[in-house]
Amino acid sequence: MAQGIPVSGKVTDAKEGNPLPGVSVSVAGANTGGITDVNGQYKLTLPAGGKILVFKFTGMKSLEMPVNGRAVIDVQLESTEVGLNEVVVVGYGTQRKGDVTSAIASVKSENFVKGAVRDAAQLIQGKVAGLTVSTPSGNPTSNTQIQLRGITTLKAGTSPLILIDGIPGSLNTVAPEDIESVDVLKDGSAAAIYGTRGTNGVILITTKKLHGEMKPTIQYDGYVSLQAIARRPEFLTGDDYRRLIKEGIDFTDYGSSTDWLKEITRSPVSHTHNLSFQGGSPTTNVTASLNYRNWEGLFVNSNNKQITGRADVNHVMLDGKLKANLNVITRSRTYWSGVDAGEGGFINGNSFNNYVYRQAMIRNPTDSVRNYKGDWLERNIYFYDNPVAYLMESYGQNDERETRLNGSLTLEPVKDLRMKLLVSGNKWSETRGYAETKKHVSTVKNNRNGYASRGTSDMQDNLLEFTTEYTRSIRKHRFNLLGGYSYQDNTRENFYMQNWDFPTDQYSYNNMEAGDALKRGEAVMGSFKDKWKLIGFFGRLSYNWDDKYLLLASVRHEGSTKFGSNSRWGTFPAVSLGWRVSKETFMTGLTWLDDLKLRAGFGVTGTVPDDLYASLRSFNYGNRFLINGVWVQGLDAVRNPNAELQWEKKEEFNVGVDFSLFGSRISGSIDAYRRLTKDAIFDYQVPVPPYPTPEIVANAAQIRNQGLEVLLNFVPVSTRNFQWNSGFNYSTNKNVLVSLSSNTFATTNDYFDAGYTGEPIQEPTHRVQVGRPIGNFYGYKSIGIDDNGRWIIEGKDGKPVASADKSPDDKQILGNGLPKHFLGWNNSVRYKRFDLNVTMRGAFGFQILNFQRLFYENPKVVQYNMLKTAFDNVYGKTRLNDDLALVSYYVENGDYWKVDNVTLGYNFNTKRTRYIQAARIYVAALNLATITGYKGIDPEVIRTGLAPGDDERDKYPTTRTFTLGVNLTF
Repeated sequence: MAQGIPVSGKVTDAKEGNPLPGVSVSVAGANTGGITDVNGQYKLTLPAGGKILVFKFTGMKSLEMPVNGRAVIDVQLESTEVGLNEVVVVGYGTQRKGDVTSAIASVKSENFVKGAVRDAAQLIQGKVAGLTVSTPSGNPTSNTQIQLRGITTLKAGTSPLILIDGIPGSLNTVAPEDIESVDVLKDGSAAAIYGTRGTNGVILITTKKLHGEMKPTIQYDGYVSLQAIARRPEFLTGDDYRRLIKEGIDFTDYGSSTDWLKEITRSPVSHTHNLSFQGGSPTTNVTASLNYRNWEGLFVNSNNKQITGRADVNHVMLDGKLKANLNVITRSRTYWSGVDAGEGGFINGNSFNNYVYRQAMIRNPTDSVRNYKGDWLERNIYFYDNPVAYLMESYGQNDERETRLNGSLTLEPVKDLRMKLLVSGNKWSETRGYAETKKHVSTVKNNRNGYASRGTSDMQDNLLEFTTEYTRSIRKHRFNLLGGYSYQDNTRENFYMQNWDFPTDQYSYNNMEAGDALKRGEAVMGSFKDKWKLIGFFGRLSYNWDDKYLLLASVRHEGSTKFGSNSRWGTFPAVSLGWRVSKETFMTGLTWLDDLKLRAGFGVTGTVPDDLYASLRSFNYGNRFLINGVWVQGLDAVRNPNAELQWEKKEEFNVGVDFSLFGSRISGSIDAYRRLTKDAIFDYQVPVPPYPTPEIVANAAQIRNQGLEVLLNFVPVSTRNFQWNSGFNYSTNKNVLVSLSSNTFATTNDYFDAGYTGEPIQEPTHRVQVGRPIGNFYGYKSIGIDDNGRWIIEGKDGKPVASADKSPDDKQILGNGLPKHFLGWNNSVRYKRFDLNVTMRGAFGFQILNFQRLFYENPKVVQYNMLKTAFDNVYGKTRLNDDLALVSYYVENGDYWKVDNVTLGYNFNTKRTRYIQAARIYVAALNLATITGYKGIDPEVIRTGLAPGDDERDKYPTTRTFTLGVNLTF
């Protein structure tokens, strides 16, 4: 065929005849290719000598089609065996889905949550059974919160291990638009190969990259979003005050009507833009992207501006035996901060001062923003500040920078043998500044006369890994051997200082030495530096016999500097088995059964403490003393040494089944697990002497979790013009604190208290007790109210007790903050050029302590504003007339069902356009609707830690987001 002859056609599914978008179409032996559009159409120019077109698509069998002089070539691609050849990312490599014997969930980009998602975890929210992803805050700088299969620790870290293309990172390391898939290693047999880092689960993020040749392609994804508070709390207005004053309530009327929440909030508009490029030859290709995010927060000044760039370059040489990869990610983030930059800690990460929100809630609605002179109006009342003045007379900015550079060399010297060297360096730094003017309330009430603070943080994380992998198939036997070495070191350092009494506001936080507090020796300064290392040796065997019997066994031997000198090294084994029952001859007659696989696995993982030096003796310089005319600084012991301190060990059993029926119209999995955390880290009382301090960090406690997870996917309708895919997931978890003590270390009581109400109540909210589940609320059970408006409490003997006569012994369990059941329902509908995605999820069987009602639903506290419901009759009898108290009246049922994400898109016909391959426009809504009986702002509250279910009064409210976006491919 002559050079420059155009060839076009359509690619469809051989089974249903549906068009297949995104199919790679290339010319064999030439640097020419493209992809099909949303209608399955492709077009390219055939170069001289081009004779064969190659069609490739995930989940379909590749096809080579001779041209034979044709200008129009339509093809049909056949599905691989019920998706069993689909690649799933596992630790240090990949596996065929059909070979997986552990509990692993994989979500591809086409199934991600759409719209203005804040990080990688929100992409899979409600889509993985057993993984709870919550967004309890609307703060634009906040991340989602993740918990996998319950609470497994009392004191160690709870965050899962996040790996981006195999390199440790965070949920916001890469832009959500740049992610290809997210794989979750849920059970111990899958995560054990990561040793001490695997207990809380492993999330493997794979970024978009090019495999093989492709003609240059540019894609633009952009959207603009509007936000609104999801549910506004109803506080008394100025008119309410004046009405209640007439009824005899001792409020103060300052003569105005001010909506304080409105004064500090806005209708935020945010926008995100992502530009990506892909292209290259069979030997060299590149993927590059640039992401810009400008997000406004609900509160005035809260924001998040971020630029993320990524480049991934691949090169093949030596006849395909050597492959080189170079990847760089750079991220820069700037946000306004209303939080003190001084002792804010490492990675401050907050764009709003929650104290301002509280002041807006409690400030008298008849008060004014300014006085008659035009100055900010402040009053000499305890804990009563002007929130508008607080915001406007303070300024803060945080600047974060991150650069991740990694490269790898993969050598295949002989067939089936592959050796890989991976080297990575990650540099993160932050500069913080915060200042308050002379008009700020800190000057008015605390005589600071202008305040400023400054802080910097740096982190360097280095990783080196070398792996050798051998894969071989001999008749019906297929096995894979992996061996490797891993070295990681991490260094962090932080500096901060504070000063006040400045001569002018013009310096802000940029001339710290000008404040007189430093000269008087009153200002605070501090710094720290810490470092840890982790070394691991690991191996894994994967074996498959005749696609029927499957085995995976791994072991990791790992050492960490975070532990005692006698307990630096540990071993983490794992084994899992699989049986493809559907491959047996006795199953041949069941034509409706596509696949049935039984799985069972056991694995040991670990958890490290957050404190890097918990095993070492530590001293701090304390107060200064004047001795013989000389100031001497004291030295205090603050931590006992423990040479036996080691990692927590989690032993986990998992059994599961994977199935596919009726030509993959119905598929899913069921998993049941039991995990026991041994040697859990806790603080224990010890005698002084011989110990220098009364507490020691040691391993002694045990925690048990067990649960069930169900995933069900089905295709109710599948025709040429209409496709409906639906999926359910369900999970339940039950935990219990098995013990707190061991033969070496023991507690005085079999319980300890957690959580805190804050002032003026100042009581713990939870009790963690041996033999009981973690998350129990603990307080007084209110059973009524007397004629004087005072609480009636259920005493320890079950009899009524007057509020004034209650004692701590009358406290009891009031509920639990951890949901017993989680449910998700995801739907994807395509009709001709329209697509609709609806994600719904819910949590059931738990309670919430409503802090806003606890503090602001009491008509006796007249010095501050309160909820309108404060004057409702309690228990249908009379108004409350008692002091603030933690009673069961404020512990509510937290059950909810959310219509979490709705996205409607339209795909344009680009067949007649020359330059645009695909074009789509869409509208989306996040957190669209919530069905619940809970009276607070949002029943989706913090569930991590030992005080789950506390709905804090000052938290940044959750928001509802509406998005308009476009996707273009050139």
